[in-house]
Parts: sequence; C-alpha cells; structure tokens
Amino acid sequence: MSLYLLARDGDADALRDRLWDSDSPAVRRRAAELLGDVGDDDPEVVDALVRAAKEDDDRAVRAAAVDGLDELGTEHVERLIADLAGVDLDGANWQTARAFVRALGADRAELRMAAATGLGGIGERKAVSPLVDRLGDDDPRVRVNAANALGRLGYPEATEGLAALLSADHDATRQAAADALATIGSEEALSVLLGRVDDPDESIRRTAVASLGNAESAEPVSALVEALSDESRLVRTAAVFSIIELLSNVPAERSHEVRESVVDHLRASDDEAVIEPLVDILTESVESGPRRNAAWLLGRVADGTPDDVVDPLVDCLDDDDRQTAQFATTSLRELGGSTVERRLLGFLDETSSASARAQAVFVLGSVGGDDAREHLRTMVGDGSDVDEEVRRRAFSALSKLGGTTPSGAAPGVEGDAT
Repeated sequence: MSLYLLARDGDADALRDRLWDSDSPAVRRRAAELLGDVGDDDPEVVDALVRAAKEDDDRAVRAAAVDGLDELGTEHVERLIADLAGVDLDGANWQTARAFVRALGADRAELRMAAATGLGGIGERKAVSPLVDRLGDDDPRVRVNAANALGRLGYPEATEGLAALLSADHDATRQAAADALATIGSEEALSVLLGRVDDPDESIRRTAVASLGNAESAEPVSALVEALSDESRLVRTAAVFSIIELLSNVPAERSHEVRESVVDHLRASDDEAVIEPLVDILTESVESGPRRNAAWLLGRVADGTPDDVVDPLVDCLDDDDRQTAQFATTSLRELGGSTVERRLLGFLDETSSASARAQAVFVLGSVGGDDAREHLRTMVGDGSDVDEEVRRRAFSALSKLGGTTPSGAAPGVEGDAT
C-alpha cells in the first residue's frame, strides 16, 4: 500500500515500519513527514522519529524527522534536544531556551535545526539574537528553521536579519524570510515587503502583497493596485484581498483618506482584475468586515452593471449583517441603470424580508423608470397587502419618480433607507 493511503487511513504503525525497514531514503523521508501528520501523541511514533533524527544515515530523513516531531508538538523537539545534546530541559522557559541556544552551535545540522525549531515554540525574546545569527548558517535547512522560528516569535528586532535573507540564492530560505516578516507585521517589516511586490519569484510577490493589508496607511495602495495587473492570478487575488483588509484595518482617523485613495486607484485599474475577487469576497467570505467593504467598493469601481455584480448586491439586501445590506443599497444606487431596475423588480416578487424589500424600493426611487413606476403604483394602491413600511417606502419612491399615487395612499418617507 502506498504511503499516501497509509496516511489517509491513519495507519501510524505501518508508516513507522516503513521509516525503519525501507532501503529507500526517499520512502523513509516521506514516512517521517507523514508520521508528523497522523502520529498524534503516540509514544511509539515519537520514539521512532527521535531515533530517526538521531541515527538515520541520510540527512534528509533526519531533517524530516525533526519536522515531524515539531508537527507533533514542541515538547517532542525538546526531548530530541535533550537526547542529542545531553542537556536537562527541566525548569523555567529561559532555562530551556539557554539549552536550545547552546544546541544552536552543535556540529550536526539536524541538532541546530531542532534547536531553532524549539526556540520558536518557547517564545523567549532572548532567543531572537541567536536565531538571527543562525540566519547565516552554512546549511540552508538551518536558515529556514531559524527564519520560521523568528516568525513564530514575532518580535520586530528580527526584521533586519530577515530582510537580508530575502536576497539569498536558496528559494526556501527566501520564502521562509518573507513569511516571517509577514507574520511579524510591524511597520518596518511591511515596508521591507512593500519593496518585494515586484520580486521575480511569484511566491514572494504573493506573500508580500498578502501582508500589506495589515498596513495602517494608504502607502501600499499604489503597489497593491499595480499588483492587480500581475501575471499571476494568485497575486492578483491576494492584492484585492489586501485592499479589502486595508480598508478594514486602517485607523478611523485615516479611513476617509485611504478609502478615497483606494477608489481613485481602482477606477484607473483593470476592471476585470478587480471585480471578480470583490464578488468572491462578497459571496463567499464569512467575515462581516471584508464583505461590507466589498459591497461598498463594488458600487464605486464597477464599470457598467453586469449581472455578476448586480445579483450578489441585490442578494445582500436581505443580509443578516445590517451594514452589509446598507452598503449594498448605496452601491446599487451608485450603479443604477436598467439592469439594477430589472433585478430589483424581480427581487420584490421573491420571498424576502420586509426590510430587504424596503431597501429595494428605496433604490428604485433613485434608479427606476416606467416599469418601476407601474410596479410601485400597484404596491401603494388600495387593497395592496404589502407590509406597511414597504408601502410607505413605495409611496416615497413613486413620488421621487414623478408618478401619481392612488387616492388615500400612505404618506411618503423621505431620506435614506434604514
């Protein structure tokens, strides 16, 4: 049976046997990796991985065993350190960290890897400096583990060392440094990544672009808009998501400035690169903040009123989140046109809440034509069984459209929909 099937079935015993019995280093390496995924806290799995990390004659297998132990829990990496370096890991975190720091200078690269990984899990700030020193290790695997550990620690003083690593020749090292900077997310770290949005490596560009949504100013907007034209779809999508995040994360006192900058840039960009990801966020995200901003932006950057923009906005009129519904309302007013009118008239005939129908009627008062006037007249006429609030909104909308109302119709309500 293949290793994949063994892992799928959770057969840790069989994977452990492959780790010890196979003559193929590639099979042993893969078995070690998979044991980290399926081994849980099985002591026999931990024993097998510790033994492989200490005794296997292939360096790639030893490295995979270290990674597998890390997947199972930092405490298992600590055990490996204790076994390999002969140190006592009992006591406070700083004592454990000191033992790991000593192991960073070990002759065996696998021990240095394990020490770096362990330091990342302990969380001691004093570990930053020795880990930064390991970013220049002769073994690229140690550099990767040191960068990953610095990202897990999240302290900004690692930024300079990680930034230097972005110029390394080793792809995995560069990616680990970029990921760590994105996780740190300080102003300095994001500034470094802002300079990498045009990196030749697609994965670095995507990491950089995806991180910039955490900025607290409009500075990244221009770079993010340029990324909307990137040859990589993944980078383009990450740019839209970051723009949405930027709108959600920017401080209130900068909100207007950033929103205006975003809209100005997006209007001048490739419409197709922007609209599809915004619609995806609106229809698929489960977070209210991004959905609100997507609803707001669609009405300001969409060119024309295609169904794939109008339909999700109309559906949002009945959204559980009141603000999302209100932003969808304002965007539909911004878009206007016959497509919006037709879709809203159809929405009034669908099963929806009274508040959603009131929002639709309100928009029709701004964008409707002859068909809307006729429909609204029916809604305000004698004998109409529509909800009273919807009827009041319909009366107001009909008045705005210049239509006549039947005698005795309810008085209108002016102002924005609520």
